Amino acid sequence: MTTFTVTVDGLSRQGRNAIALSLVRDDGEPLPRWEAGAHIDVHLGNGLIRQYSLTGSPARQDRYLICVALAPDSRGGSRSVHQQLRLGQRLTVSAPRNLFPLAAAQRVVLAAAGIGLTPLLAMAEQLEADGVPFSLHYYVKQRGDAAFARRLLHPFQHGYCELLCSAEGDSPRQHLPEALRAPGSGAHLYLCGPPGFMTHMQQQAHSLGWQADQVHTEAFAAAALSPTQGDDESFVVTLASSGASWPVPADKTIARVLLENGVEVPLSCEMGLCGACLTPVLSGEVDHRDTVQSEAEKSAPLQQIALCCSRSRSKALVIDL
Repeated sequence: MTTFTVTVDGLSRQGRNAIALSLVRDDGEPLPRWEAGAHIDVHLGNGLIRQYSLTGSPARQDRYLICVALAPDSRGGSRSVHQQLRLGQRLTVSAPRNLFPLAAAQRVVLAAAGIGLTPLLAMAEQLEADGVPFSLHYYVKQRGDAAFARRLLHPFQHGYCELLCSAEGDSPRQHLPEALRAPGSGAHLYLCGPPGFMTHMQQQAHSLGWQADQVHTEAFAAAALSPTQGDDESFVVTLASSGASWPVPADKTIARVLLENGVEVPLSCEMGLCGACLTPVLSGEVDHRDTVQSEAEKSAPLQQIALCCSRSRSKALVIDL
């Protein structure tokens, strides 16, 4: 994966609980182009690699802008950003990857909660530049929690933004955007935020007539295990290239077993969120536990497995490595 060095040339508080980082390329070369919905891997030291959505205008090539909320249950990433990063510090980042792209549409509805705003703000900026009608609906607990509030208050020519505060009676369950009530054949809906928020909004959209191919989501947290996933059974994973096989016990991931046996695995988030370790499956029944693939992809004839979190329902699994 292509990486390069950037310097933190700007830090700004965004709401009560988030920090925006402006990153410029260290060698003076132009930054790789990106489109709304893209993210980068950020190497934070001590082996920590985290994925953060690029935000702001995709037209800007002089910097990357990310925004990181301090998670109460941080596994180290957000805590490192909030407590250790300083102006002028150098970081290694990857080239942008986009698993959440905008589709061609006549009208777009964007609904975000919390830090889920970051990719959707970039989408709003891109839609504004392309002249596509849109609306951005941003849910927070209190107004002081809103990130990029100054930009959101600035008028858009081709769309509008509304800030919805649960403390004022406008939670997702109390206030459904009017734009969501008229799907239309040329409309697309993009959702980003906590799993509960997205599940609720998807259910509402389905009840209002939105079709599955009109609704797009990106998760910022790993999917919760179902009750039947608590008692994992062991299975055997086989590499198609060499025929080498190893048992995968209940307490280890496929990725961990492969690494322990000298097989290189492209790991990043290790939570099924980024898609870095997706690998084609040649035989076996996959127990999909990632949130990066759609339900259609998870049930397609040719499937991929997230080695960092997914497992096998069959006793044997053959992967294309």
